[in-house]
Amino acid sequence: MAYVLAAAILGYLLGSIPFGVLLTRFAGRGDIRQIGSGNIGATNVLRTGSKGLAALTLFLDLAKGAAAVIIAKGWGGEASLVAAGCVLLGHMFPIWLGFRGGKGVATALGVLIPLAWPVAVIAALLWLATALLSHYSSLAALVAAVASAGLAPLLVDKATALVVAAIALLIILRHHSNIRRLIAGTESRISLKKV
Repeated sequence: MAYVLAAAILGYLLGSIPFGVLLTRFAGRGDIRQIGSGNIGATNVLRTGSKGLAALTLFLDLAKGAAAVIIAKGWGGEASLVAAGCVLLGHMFPIWLGFRGGKGVATALGVLIPLAWPVAVIAALLWLATALLSHYSSLAALVAAVASAGLAPLLVDKATALVVAAIALLIILRHHSNIRRLIAGTESRISLKKV
């Protein structure tokens, strides 16, 4: 029980590190929450005009998800599943930002790599294909989330599949405003031509 609690705390604290906010401030780009969608993730960092900052944000958000699961795996399978959920909750609801965080896509992928790598690979490929074809980051995230939940029961054990499904549901719920804009045709597209 102590290990599970430690995994929950570790996961939440790692997840709540707002790399998008920290990197854009350090680079003199202001507060990312006042730019574009106001989100703290890599897609919104890209709207500052810096591919490098966006790529670094993506990597660090992914890395914190993977790190939480990898560390907690040393404490047992249950601890790693708890860490997986809590690192995502930390990213989405960080205490340092008044519980207003990101949408968890990169962190969720980071979690999937050590937890269910076949699901991670397929989800990443689907995200990339959807983003390239549609130029909607939100749609790509939704496609990847739904696919992950559907594929997990076929590729991993039941407990892990349930955690993957819960993560997918959280991501879908966090994209509620994006879903409304996609339906209305007012969702912002991502541009890979920015410098």
